[in-house]
Amino acid sequence: MVKTVGIIGGTGYETLLPEGSWLATETIYGKVEFMEVDFEGLKVIFIPRHGREHNLPPHRVNYRGNIWLLKSRGAEYVIAINAVGSLRRILKPGMIVIPTDIIDFTKNRYTTFFDDKPVHVDFTEPFCMKLVRVLEKASEKVLGYSISGAVVAVTEGPRFESPAEINALRILGADIVGMTSAPEAALAKELGLCYASLALVTNYAAGMQEKQSSEDVEKVANEKRQQVFQIILETLKILKEQE
Repeated sequence: MVKTVGIIGGTGYETLLPEGSWLATETIYGKVEFMEVDFEGLKVIFIPRHGREHNLPPHRVNYRGNIWLLKSRGAEYVIAINAVGSLRRILKPGMIVIPTDIIDFTKNRYTTFFDDKPVHVDFTEPFCMKLVRVLEKASEKVLGYSISGAVVAVTEGPRFESPAEINALRILGADIVGMTSAPEAALAKELGLCYASLALVTNYAAGMQEKQSSEDVEKVANEKRQQVFQIILETLKILKEQE
C-alpha cells in the first residue's frame, strides 16, 4: 500500500499544495528542508530542489541529502519536476515531457552513495516505468495528451549550453536538455526508489533561438505551473487508487 510519495521540484510549487509543515533534518549528507503534507491519506514530502530561498544553483544542489531524506522518511515513489530545453522542433516551449532515458554530462557532482565499496546498480531503466505509466495517464487526463520516451541530457550548468554542445547532444540522441535529472535519477535507483520526471519544456536550446535567458525560462515555468501541478495531483490520486 502506497503511504508516502516524494516530490522534488522548483521553489514555489509548494504553494499549490495543501498547507503543510516546514521541517529541517540534518542528514549524513547535510541539511535538507522539506514540507510534509497530508493529501487524502497520502503523506507527501515536498523538497524545493534549489532551497527555500532558491539560492542553490544546479551544481550545488544537495542531491544525496534530498534522496536520502525521502528514503529515510518512507517514500516509495519520487516525482521530479524539471525544467528543460528542447533539442527538437516538435517539442515546443510549454509542452510537458516524460523522459525514459538519460545521458549524464555532469562533471563535479557526488553521483553515488557507494564511495566505500564497488556497487554497480543496473541503470537499464533510469526512470521507473511504473511511475512513468502513471504520469502518462495523469498527463492524458489533464492535457489530453502525453509525450513520453524522450532522452534527457544533463549538463553541469549553471550556464546554458553552447550551440555546438547542443548539436553534439542531438547527434547522440538527446531530445531535451536540463541540469537537474542527474545524479538524482541514479541516486534514487541506488536506494530502490521508484523515480520518474515530469519535464517542462521552457525554451528551445542554444542555436535554435536567438538567445537564452533565465527570465524567459521563468516566464514559461510560471505560465505552466498550474498545469504541471494538476498532473501531479492527478498522479497522486492514481497512486492512492492503486493501494
